Amino acid sequence: MIEQVATAFEHKDYSTAAKLLKQLLKETPENPWVQFYLGRLHEVSGKCQDAEKIYRQILRSTTNAKILMQARQSLQRLQEIEQEEKQRAISQTTNEANNTELGVLVLEPLGNEIKDKAAKKFAQIMQIDAYTARLILPSRNWKLYRTGQVGELKFYGEQLQKAGISCFWATIADIQKIQVFQVNYFVESGTQTTVVCRNQANQLGSLTFNWSEVKAQVMGLLPIFEEVIDVDARRKLERKTQTQDYAQFWDLHLPGRHCILRLYDNGYEFQKGLKITPQASQNTIRINWNSLLDWLKQQLPQVEVWSDFTPFAETILDQTEMLGNIQSHIHLFRREQTNWDPAFHLYSGLVFLKLT
Repeated sequence: MIEQVATAFEHKDYSTAAKLLKQLLKETPENPWVQFYLGRLHEVSGKCQDAEKIYRQILRSTTNAKILMQARQSLQRLQEIEQEEKQRAISQTTNEANNTELGVLVLEPLGNEIKDKAAKKFAQIMQIDAYTARLILPSRNWKLYRTGQVGELKFYGEQLQKAGISCFWATIADIQKIQVFQVNYFVESGTQTTVVCRNQANQLGSLTFNWSEVKAQVMGLLPIFEEVIDVDARRKLERKTQTQDYAQFWDLHLPGRHCILRLYDNGYEFQKGLKITPQASQNTIRINWNSLLDWLKQQLPQVEVWSDFTPFAETILDQTEMLGNIQSHIHLFRREQTNWDPAFHLYSGLVFLKLT
């Protein structure tokens, strides 16, 4: 009867094949040929996942060389079909308006208790092995997984979300649309607060807002590099670039105004405006800065502080091309450009877009 099933498939007479297989499954359900043609029936019915399970089971349980070869060929065919469908869907998505813009796909941390299961799904979606997938999935912090056309990133992101893998995507253009004001100092504070600040054109002005408008706070340490003279292993003098200090940044997000208020330790004028720290002129910048942060936390006790910038940045500093598309709005004196500056603005911008 197996020969009749094979003939039915050759003639694409799937109804006859289904009737014959129904009878064979009652008589000899464990027969590998019966299982193989059951897989073929699932495949032509569009039940590709069911077909794949059967083909893989045949590979694990059968030694017949002919069946093994056909099962492998069938799996290869399924993979090619899946890839074609995926490319068709990606092309359709990227052809939509604005979906060709440069974007990023960010993975959010997963608990270790679900990581193994998630890794298998991630591997299947991204077509990589499960071991590599588990290494890629983050446990503690955000991880920038991929850059490219946002339409393609959206396609993969939606598949990952459906599989229970937390992620999100954003365009660099949307991050660049966020206005950034450099805060010089606070003038007054109550329910309404006023800051003296500079806009992106470096024009000095003031901005008044309610503390309730602040929906997120982002902190970041940006390294300050200096060239130093060192002695190498052969006792020869050599020039090295080393991290000598860190500039401390603190962003306040006002999504209702689509803007960020950016403060940093050496840019805040502690001697002007609101008396936040006593004897500001006699204190070190570090003492003044810590007093300012304590004061901000008192004004914003319920607003989350995002503080995972450094581990996020360390994974993307080599992506110079992508970071080169980001205007950092960081005004530190630097002898050479560094990817740390756009990395901070990317991190803060992603937090901003994630929460809006």
